[in-house]
Amino acid sequence: MDYSTNDSKSTSKKKVVAVVGGGLVGNLNACYFAKRGFQVEVFESREDIRQAKIVKGRSINLVLSHRGRQALKHVGMEDTIISKGIPMHSRMIHALNGTQSPIPYGKKGQVILLLHSAETYPNINLNFAHKLLNWSTETGAMTFHLFVEEIQADLIVGCDGAFSAIRKQFLRQSRFNYSQTYIPHGYLEITMPPINGEFAMKPDYLHIWPRNTFMMIALPNLDKTFNCTLFMPFEEFEKVTTGDKVIEFFQKYFPDAIPLIGAEALKRDFFRLPAQAMVSVKCSSYHFGDKCVLMGDAAHAMVPFYGQGMNAGFEDCLVLNEIMDQLNEDFSAVLPEYTRVRVPDGQAIADLAMYNYVEMREHVNSKWFLFRKYVDNFLHIIMPRTIIPLYTMVTFTRTRYHKVVKHWHWQDKVRKDIVHVHSTLQFMLSFSAYLALLTF
Repeated sequence: MDYSTNDSKSTSKKKVVAVVGGGLVGNLNACYFAKRGFQVEVFESREDIRQAKIVKGRSINLVLSHRGRQALKHVGMEDTIISKGIPMHSRMIHALNGTQSPIPYGKKGQVILLLHSAETYPNINLNFAHKLLNWSTETGAMTFHLFVEEIQADLIVGCDGAFSAIRKQFLRQSRFNYSQTYIPHGYLEITMPPINGEFAMKPDYLHIWPRNTFMMIALPNLDKTFNCTLFMPFEEFEKVTTGDKVIEFFQKYFPDAIPLIGAEALKRDFFRLPAQAMVSVKCSSYHFGDKCVLMGDAAHAMVPFYGQGMNAGFEDCLVLNEIMDQLNEDFSAVLPEYTRVRVPDGQAIADLAMYNYVEMREHVNSKWFLFRKYVDNFLHIIMPRTIIPLYTMVTFTRTRYHKVVKHWHWQDKVRKDIVHVHSTLQFMLSFSAYLALLTF
């Protein structure tokens, strides 16, 4: 089946774009291309996911930052999505003794939102149960499982996740760089039910139980449940083999969570599924000729600890759209420029996500971390354009990720210099006072 445009007299507005992967980034990409007038064919390997039954309390929580909001705004979806969200203003840190301490994300008015659903942009053809087997780098022809006829399009957009079938063809090409890293930690999800019809904890926080080498977080759902996710080394999961050991483990590390989740529910959820792995993917380039481009996790999968996986994917859509404006939708020019612009950012946010896991599980409990946050916020108040907290740059601006990293390293040096000068002055004042006492 040939969806592509071969007529030289045809305009680019009539070209057909095949989006492989019907997840969040794939659907948003489809919206962007549809808005430009392209015919968009979305191919999703799963059955019609619009008809899927969602287990209560098991819906996927997604953090929408400024980058994601800007991407949604461009296709008129921002208000719809935000109306279905729960604003979160701060982290809530749960200490081992049960005390809770909030740490704000940023300035007043800077909140992140949880997405629970998305609207489908009109004029897009959705093709479910289409599992990609292969595609041709020469013709763009795609072969799908159980479908004999090849399908062709003018552009293939790979949005099919960390284990992308589209990307496999890239691996066969010369000078394509690729790496994947599994972290030694896995994750397991547990549901915290409502209590008397209300949230068991304050819903406008990201709740974190940091325990150095592992941690648990909890995010609110619209049905008044919380999704609790335990992140822990696989060898630690393997030590918890019975229901009694689950309770013993939680009594030792998360005692305040047991009455909120319920002992029986906790034992049931802990063994519902095995702990799942987490992978970080980096590759370059993101395009092949003028036929194909990788976006979202297919280009830069990351561990979930900065809440930027979806937002980076959404920003991919916005960046590609901006480049298409600049280069008049000429794919032969647009795709190389997209790779040039986006690869440094995709790799930078993958590294930051790794860093933030260490911060969330270890540093948020330390006095140095709290002091550093205080210094950052103080300097940001007096020099708002010069000193900007890392989390603020990542989550509440569209500063390019690789520039965020460079600025962050510079700020870290400035902060250390200020602390050093402050310590030196304190020593000199103390020493001067000591000398004065001696002479007196």
